[in-house]
Amino acid sequence: MAAKISTYLSHWTTYVPVVAVAALILTWGRDLPPPVVVLSGVLLAGAVLAAVHHAEVVAHRVGEPFGSLVLAVAVTIIEVALIVTLMISGGEKSQSLARGTVFAAVMITCNGILGLSLLVGALRRRIAVFNPEGTGGALAAVAMVAALSLVLPSFTTSRPGPQFSPAQLGFAAVASLALYLLFVLVQTRRHRDYFLPITTAGKVIDAEEHVDPPTAKATFTSLGLLLVALVAVVGLAKGVSPAIESGVEAAGMPQAVVGVVIALLVLLPETIAAVRAAARDRMQTSLNLALGSAMASIGLTIPAIAIAMIWLQGPLLLGLGGTQVVLLVLTVVVGTLTVVPGRANVLQGGIHLSLLAVFLFLAASP
Repeated sequence: MAAKISTYLSHWTTYVPVVAVAALILTWGRDLPPPVVVLSGVLLAGAVLAAVHHAEVVAHRVGEPFGSLVLAVAVTIIEVALIVTLMISGGEKSQSLARGTVFAAVMITCNGILGLSLLVGALRRRIAVFNPEGTGGALAAVAMVAALSLVLPSFTTSRPGPQFSPAQLGFAAVASLALYLLFVLVQTRRHRDYFLPITTAGKVIDAEEHVDPPTAKATFTSLGLLLVALVAVVGLAKGVSPAIESGVEAAGMPQAVVGVVIALLVLLPETIAAVRAAARDRMQTSLNLALGSAMASIGLTIPAIAIAMIWLQGPLLLGLGGTQVVLLVLTVVVGTLTVVPGRANVLQGGIHLSLLAVFLFLAASP
């Protein structure tokens, strides 16, 4: 009996995503009482941990940087679907939803995930080592698409307010998608070696050592369960958002905080996966996850929103305000100084986490 219980518990990553999706189906579109909100939160946390496990199984099979790409793209596609769904039903409140979500994702990935990974890696081995060619190129791509999609709308004059004209939005969407596809090509084919993990001793790691890769059947099973878990994460995050909104309103904070909280929940799988990789001296994998997620958030979200605007009514506010532009510029400058040497210590990690703290504080108290 004890052996059966042990076997069941060892396969919890298989059952939790299915249970979480079942709970999502039963609670979708309903007002949830407090006990159900708590249960949804517990299942949300379990789905996050299960997603990390299955992403690591897939990554072990396909190798880096494909493994990081799988998790980043999977999370972003589901996140885009959530944004479009909320925009369809959100009315005037949703006009700035895409801007707030994408900007929050950029700040969380480029400062939160990156900074936490650097801090963990440096604390474990005194210095965090990574490939500056690949990381620098990824940061440059993120800076380019962020400026194109989030900064320029505040300075164009074809439409009043921080928004693109239809032609400008179409151009930004095509350019963002093209840059993302070019980034993926460079990361996975042409210069794949730039994105492979490097140990503190300078050794390039092309595969996990001393561990046999999972079978094809196990890999496809984990890929399917990864998608199920991510659907559960995003759906349950949306389900608990009314409770979060009520808490934010009771605390007297702006509604923009709700988007930040949801982004934090949705990005939890990538955060945990990146920190675990940093603890195993796979700093490049952590940075691939952080910057790859930021690139996917913009490069896939903006084209999807541009297509959705064909039938959605009302303006799409994309341009950032002055405070947000300053934070974005600081993130790019600090990030550049961090990645150029190819080595970082706890100071760089602390600086990035401080930038994230500033973002979170100003979101709550603009």
